Amino acid sequence: MAKRIAIVEDEAELAALLDYNLTRGGYQAYVLSGNKGALKDLEAWKPDLIVLDVMLPGDDGFELCRQIRQSPMLARTPVLFLTARSDEVDRVLGLEIGGDDYMTKPFSPRELVARVKAHLRRAERDEGENTAVEAGPFKLDRGAHRVFLRERELNLTSTEYKLLEFFLTHAGRAYSRDQLLEEVWGQQRFVTPRTVDVHVRRLREHIEAEPDNPRYLTTVRGFGYRFEEL
Repeated sequence: MAKRIAIVEDEAELAALLDYNLTRGGYQAYVLSGNKGALKDLEAWKPDLIVLDVMLPGDDGFELCRQIRQSPMLARTPVLFLTARSDEVDRVLGLEIGGDDYMTKPFSPRELVARVKAHLRRAERDEGENTAVEAGPFKLDRGAHRVFLRERELNLTSTEYKLLEFFLTHAGRAYSRDQLLEEVWGQQRFVTPRTVDVHVRRLREHIEAEPDNPRYLTTVRGFGYRFEEL
């Protein structure tokens, strides 16, 4: 069965181009022209990945992404942002509110399809792991794609989940940002070391009582990060 890709894009020509290329790539595409009522449509359609334009009429794509991350049905669905704005502050904001990837217009449709494929491949690999992982007060159920801190389930994005999974299975060892990019993001080398910092900060907000003074996910000064199994 073809994977389902939702395209939230108000530019008709671009939406048609994305629809054509994704369909040609073997995916089932569904186009939404704006964000009014988009959340309900997305929840009803249950896409495997969402391509989301930042500049939408009314509330922008960032606001829709916030709503997506609060939806139990869509919280872990990968979100790939499209935008004409190339400022780093916008790129970081997109990642901080739960986006998994970011492409600046103009872009190559072929590259977009490649990124979609990479995210879906990673999601399939995660689903294929059925073992449970326990480290300190954390318990991760790979088969159900769920993770708990003591009895509390953590509501993580797909990238946050993958990053925490890596740390839980490699506790006690320090990893540089480049190593984390290779291990967690794999061939998606379009992301930068700054991406790692953003996701580590978001992950700390989920797992640390004091994110600015972390107990579990600590910084190794001048190198990277280490997960402490307390």
